[in-house]
Amino acid sequence: MAEAAPYRIEIPDADLDDLRDRLRRTRWPERETVSDWSQGIPSEYLRELCAYWEREYDWRALERRLNAFSQLRVNVDGLGIHVLHVTSPHPGAVPLVMTHGWPGSVVEFLDVIGPLTDPVAHGGSAADAFHLVLPSLPGYGFSDKPTGPGWGVPRIADAWAGLMATLGYDQYVAQGGDWGARVSAELASRHPDAVLGLHLTLPSVDVRAATAELGELDERDQAALDAGRRFRAAGTGYSTQQSTRPQTVGYGLVDSPAALAGWIVEKFHAWTDCDGHPEKIFTRDQLLDNVMMYWLPAAGASSARLYWESFRSRPQEAVTVPTGCSIFPGEPVRLSRRLVETRFRDLRYWNEPARGGHFAAFEQPALFVDELRTFFRLLPLRVARDDVPDGPR
Repeated sequence: MAEAAPYRIEIPDADLDDLRDRLRRTRWPERETVSDWSQGIPSEYLRELCAYWEREYDWRALERRLNAFSQLRVNVDGLGIHVLHVTSPHPGAVPLVMTHGWPGSVVEFLDVIGPLTDPVAHGGSAADAFHLVLPSLPGYGFSDKPTGPGWGVPRIADAWAGLMATLGYDQYVAQGGDWGARVSAELASRHPDAVLGLHLTLPSVDVRAATAELGELDERDQAALDAGRRFRAAGTGYSTQQSTRPQTVGYGLVDSPAALAGWIVEKFHAWTDCDGHPEKIFTRDQLLDNVMMYWLPAAGASSARLYWESFRSRPQEAVTVPTGCSIFPGEPVRLSRRLVETRFRDLRYWNEPARGGHFAAFEQPALFVDELRTFFRLLPLRVARDDVPDGPR
């Protein structure tokens, strides 16, 4: 059985001083030759963001916020996994494991923790309460970095099953987007007796197998495939690099905070429903809070390796667990319902909210919470233990 120990984030002042010094000494390239984001994050904006990071950003505020929640380091399959474990005060709350992706982190979920664990305090019903388990992926945040190959999506899914068992949860529901969707779907596929329901914001399917199964495609199917081709042609340079040479790009991401911020924040422009600029939906502090979850643990290379481990492995196994999908308009890839149903065989909920994007819980926390509640209310959820667990076992 895995081991769990209480954890608290305590970053030395020296690490923060080093960050500010590196920001001051950034060697900047010349500005782009266009007036938009088509060549990447604009120089003027990144300079402004990094100046704010150096002079005004307060890491300690986020550190205090994270440390206000119960945190654990759980040793699973030889790796220490950092987990926010927030139990609900309501009897009968359902365990829910939510998994982030790249370039996100557990910071994405901070604004939904309260409404999900204590809905009564946020104008909801106790029947919608969850015990939350929010792990950081291996090589991300304050989880350990794998020291050898093999930590792809299937192994992470098995590790999550072990993690949940360690926390005392024999049955639970799962949620995820980006890599978190891949991990959650694999968890449901490999451990269907444990996963009572699955909610995804970015479901993935083997498109070739799906189109072969469907035969004739309708307008929505074809539009989804066409959008996917456009995205692969113009928006996947990051994944090509990370899936083929993660170590090479990792040197810059671990050494230069400006490079890391540019690499990550550009996606908060491209993949969100932000009307042309990420600061129309996020504050600078929010953007930098997420970047810090990569900078402080030096996770630029280790997080990128998940692409090398898993990107060429397409999902194949059918998922029979009851599934709900919320497809937000700012997602760069939005599959059609018919394509998704070729893999997720018990698709009970499908909705396309009016606002939000790839980082749905971060962008639109109230909408995200409503989506989860609406889907999970459809399921006759029964868990093996209706009380709050006494602790890791």
